[in-house]
Amino acid sequence: MHQESRPLSSSPAKRHADRLPGPRGIPVFGNALQIKPERMHLQLEQWAQAHGPFFKLRLLKRKVVVVGDHEAVATILRNRPEGFRRTLRLEEIWTGMGLPPGVFGANGDTWKRQRRMVMAGFDPAHVKRYFPTLQKVAGRLVGRWQKAARSGQAIDLQADLMRFTVDTIAGLAFGSEVNTLESDADVIQKHLDQIFPVLFRRIFSPVSWWKLLKTPAQRRFEHSIDEVLRAVEGFVAQARARMAANPALLDNPSNLLEAMLAAADQPDSGIDEHLVAGNVLTMLLAGEDTTANTLAWMIHLLWKHPDILALATQEVRRVVGDAAQPGFEHMAQLDFVEACAHETMRLKPVAPQLPLQANHDLTVGDVHIPAGTVVISLMRRDSVRDEHIPQAARFDPQRWLSDGGPASQASAVKRISMPFGAGPRICPGRYLALLEIKMAIAVLLNNFDIQSITTPDGQDPAEFLSFTMVPVGLRMTLRERPAV
Repeated sequence: MHQESRPLSSSPAKRHADRLPGPRGIPVFGNALQIKPERMHLQLEQWAQAHGPFFKLRLLKRKVVVVGDHEAVATILRNRPEGFRRTLRLEEIWTGMGLPPGVFGANGDTWKRQRRMVMAGFDPAHVKRYFPTLQKVAGRLVGRWQKAARSGQAIDLQADLMRFTVDTIAGLAFGSEVNTLESDADVIQKHLDQIFPVLFRRIFSPVSWWKLLKTPAQRRFEHSIDEVLRAVEGFVAQARARMAANPALLDNPSNLLEAMLAAADQPDSGIDEHLVAGNVLTMLLAGEDTTANTLAWMIHLLWKHPDILALATQEVRRVVGDAAQPGFEHMAQLDFVEACAHETMRLKPVAPQLPLQANHDLTVGDVHIPAGTVVISLMRRDSVRDEHIPQAARFDPQRWLSDGGPASQASAVKRISMPFGAGPRICPGRYLALLEIKMAIAVLLNNFDIQSITTPDGQDPAEFLSFTMVPVGLRMTLRERPAV
């Protein structure tokens, strides 16, 4: 029975998804063999330039609509979970890898139950309580970079920032010491780093070859999954033991995991240990990858713009001064650093595309979207177009500050750039992510002068899409700042 099309815009549907323009494919495969997963976001942005903000793809039997208009994208994001869900393909690959479900991939009532639990853990008051853990990890990052500066060693920027975010999320979220910054025992990080790339490749692979063929690489990957799940079980067990020994933690949890367990233990929460484990894994993956890559892109952009780097450095040194380490009260005063972070996420969003699936027939813009259609939202397209943002290609953090230009400009960029999503499924960890970013930049600029940021070929780092958008090959050299 045909279901009535539900509009997401005031305009009636004038076009059907099947009749949209799009790149020419080949029989049977459609556009599937044209897609290069590691640069798929760039391909989609180029095709949007050629075919307009609404175009179609066919990946074997799967019909896909790509949307690059920011107003339509915002409407799609706000129409979750009723109108759109995470794709069935993501769910199939995720569960096929043996991973427990978390709030990132959950849908419907399952998502709603988990959302309440996760939001309880990410409440700003809770995050403030956990702040000393972030200070401790930031101190270890300074120590690691001091050793590199004193020896003249180039720093693998992304790898060190991954260590910082893994240690932070493990300590702040789970109350566990995973000290990769002071050792080479990066077992969890090594295994975590396998998951997103494999997940992404499998989602867009034309053939599920891994179901038919066991390669040595696949066996190593399955071992990594086992190690990560074992670590997750350990985090949950440790938290349960602490809460059993100290029942006061039920009302005053000391970390995010304890807060989630306390919320899960409420009557009729509908949350079991398996779902808690899924959200531990989600926080490990999302907390490590997205924040570390945003920081790496941000440091690269600051280096490319010395005047902006100088302003950020001045703010950090004025605000933090000779304090042993940045405090929670300092974080709220780093307005320009936060503007730099938002401008980085506008130009280099670590999630430049977002695939969702229509739950029922819908109208998006003036396009009829049949139920089950995968819709890929391009998160960056309008953010870097001069029609929407003046001099959109420029790295200009002032545009995020109301005193840096017309208030309407600050309002426009906030409306068009949506790195954390929008609507009910906006990223629950956005407050924590910005706190981590400001802390890392504060300890970098307060303790060091950047000597160089380089890549192997001397060019800007390539954008490598591996579920998140990774800068390739960034290396940093530092000079330790003399004690004041």
